[in-house]
Amino acid sequence: MPKTCFILNPMAGPSRRLDMPALIDRYFGAREADYEIRLTEYAGHAVEIARAAAGEGYEVVVAVGGDGTVNEVGRGLLGTDAAMGIVPQGSGNGLARHLKVPLALPAALRRLAAPTFSRMDVGVMNGHPFFCTAGLGFDAHVSQHFAQAGSRGLATYLRVTLSEYRRYQPTPVRVLLNGEERATDCYVLAFANASQYGNNAYIAPRADLRDGLLDVCLIDALPVGRAFRVSLAMALGNLPQTKAAEYFRVTEGTVRAEAPIGFHVDGDYMGHASEFNVEMMPLALAVAV
Repeated sequence: MPKTCFILNPMAGPSRRLDMPALIDRYFGAREADYEIRLTEYAGHAVEIARAAAGEGYEVVVAVGGDGTVNEVGRGLLGTDAAMGIVPQGSGNGLARHLKVPLALPAALRRLAAPTFSRMDVGVMNGHPFFCTAGLGFDAHVSQHFAQAGSRGLATYLRVTLSEYRRYQPTPVRVLLNGEERATDCYVLAFANASQYGNNAYIAPRADLRDGLLDVCLIDALPVGRAFRVSLAMALGNLPQTKAAEYFRVTEGTVRAEAPIGFHVDGDYMGHASEFNVEMMPLALAVAV
């Protein structure tokens, strides 16, 4: 069994209700594995813990939490020899679902006892690495308000989405993709390394973590009829077939907005900006799943 460090976000999803250290001990302690559990104490702490663990010779560093914890651990491991594992404990679990990590805790822990190692691509938006998706427009707007909602989970996310749908107005942007520039309204502009946001909402069902490309989804407007079609197609995983969105595959992209527009990285709202540079780092992160 690989030398393993578990990084636990005690505030993520079911972790708030479960004695996660005891559960990990039950599965790894019985195997006399070389492992350690470390708890995060503040935003960004998992980046520091992951980087330190890699420097201490841990072969696998496991993010126990949601997409935010996964992003932090992944950032901490970039440029190191350690591989990232995932025990999904968040509300969306986008990357875990794409990698087919079991969502059930016992199965996820059993998988990590004898993981398969591989490498995956990493995207970067304005200097912020992302492993699943990043984007600007309505999804970032929802991320901002979801973070302020006071509760987590799918029900809260849907409530915030419906509430903000009535208020949001798209921003005109100029997008440079594959050497071609175009002017468009930006209701949603998603750069997808993996196929989904989370909860099996497939924004880019053809995305491949190992093809060296980002799948770009552009939706310039979202009237009620199209919103219904997009929502259904994301659930069914066939959005590209509906013609309700345009798709591109790129290694890099540039966006300039007429006014500052919100953006997110792996579901976390990052602020507003008027210029965006997006690039791909092929096979930059080792993963153990």
